[in-house]
Amino acid sequence: MAQKGPWGNTPSGGGGGNGRRPERNKEFDDLLRKSQDSFRGMFGDGGRRRTGGGDPNSGKIIGLVVVALVVLWLGSGLYRVNPDELGVVLRFGEYHRTTGPGLNYHLPYPVETVMIPSVTSVNKVEVGSRTGGGRTSATSKESLMLTGDRNIVDIDFEVQWKIDSTVPQNFLFNVRDPEGTIKPVAESAMREVIGQNKLGDVLTTAQSEIAEDTRELMQDMLDEYGAGVEIIAVNLSRPDVPQPVIDEFQDVKRAEQDRETAESVAEGYRNQIIPRAKGEAVKMVQDAEAYKARVTAEAEGDAARFVSVYTEYKQAEDVTRKRIYLETMEELMSGMNKIVIDQSGGGTQGVLPYLPLNELRSTKGASNE
Repeated sequence: MAQKGPWGNTPSGGGGGNGRRPERNKEFDDLLRKSQDSFRGMFGDGGRRRTGGGDPNSGKIIGLVVVALVVLWLGSGLYRVNPDELGVVLRFGEYHRTTGPGLNYHLPYPVETVMIPSVTSVNKVEVGSRTGGGRTSATSKESLMLTGDRNIVDIDFEVQWKIDSTVPQNFLFNVRDPEGTIKPVAESAMREVIGQNKLGDVLTTAQSEIAEDTRELMQDMLDEYGAGVEIIAVNLSRPDVPQPVIDEFQDVKRAEQDRETAESVAEGYRNQIIPRAKGEAVKMVQDAEAYKARVTAEAEGDAARFVSVYTEYKQAEDVTRKRIYLETMEELMSGMNKIVIDQSGGGTQGVLPYLPLNELRSTKGASNE
């Protein structure tokens, strides 16, 4: 029995022995012929010559349309970057390159796409009060911070930032919500810096230093995240104590001022008394040294004089004894009024008349005046 082909007939190379060409399915032949004619019609008049009909310009029009579509598809890769922007080109969704301002080209979609962020626009994040919106309970809580001396300070501040022009792709792809990340980073950095300062410094002299330290700390944290954000400035607007305790704080400040005043007065008194006491102590020491030197010199002189007298006395005891007696009496009686009585004189009175030298001396002194 002869083997049949897929169309129900004996295959052409089969064992049919009669050599006849097998008959094909008529419907399939008609469908195949129509498909071939349509395909030829797209590229010229071949289909017209074979079929004997159809529009001779339809194939050209379809070709021009296809060419136009291809040109438009290729031209869709042109894009312009403004001076304040950068172009971030993605190839199959992955970062490929960054383009500068001007007219640029990328391979058409879906091969490459481009994102054009503005890298010079300055954005702001406010912590505490809101511009034009005042304060709410939530904003009031986020502005309360603890200082290094365990006091609470109410501080509002503003953070100015922009996209880092050196790595704009980090801003676009590394962090899901970079704008929403900046505020908690700002709060965390500010709380850390405030915790390292005292309340008095926060309210007076350390505000510029606090702002700069916060900016540097925020930049380090965002760089660690790879956020592609540049922190331009941190501005403190209203550091103060919380409203519910402001009266108590004023009392504390007045007490501190009174303490400082008392300390200043005491310091002034101390500065006045101590130098004077030191001067008196130095004077007393100098007087003691002088007295010591004088007494020592007098003692040494007396000892030397005694030795010299004793030496003379050993050589002539009678003469020296008489001399000492006379010198001693001279020293004792030099300032005394004296009356000389000679008991060896004659007469009944036994008193030697004498010239009143003392009265004469007094009278002479009065006349000279």
